[in-house]
Amino acid sequence: MPSPEDALQVSRTAYEEHARTCRQCHFDMAPCAVSKHLLRAYNNARRAQARSNTAVH
Repeated sequence: MPSPEDALQVSRTAYEEHARTCRQCHFDMAPCAVSKHLLRAYNNARRAQARSNTAVH
């Protein structure tokens, strides 16, 4: 299982890459279903990292 930091980086990269290359997201300026899913995954990873950081300290 990847660390929360790794999961955050992977999900952010996937979302940004998709947003750059997806016709609907990039050119039409309207997020597609895949973009919404990737953003949700990124937000979940960000929350998980925040929880792990507060649990350690």
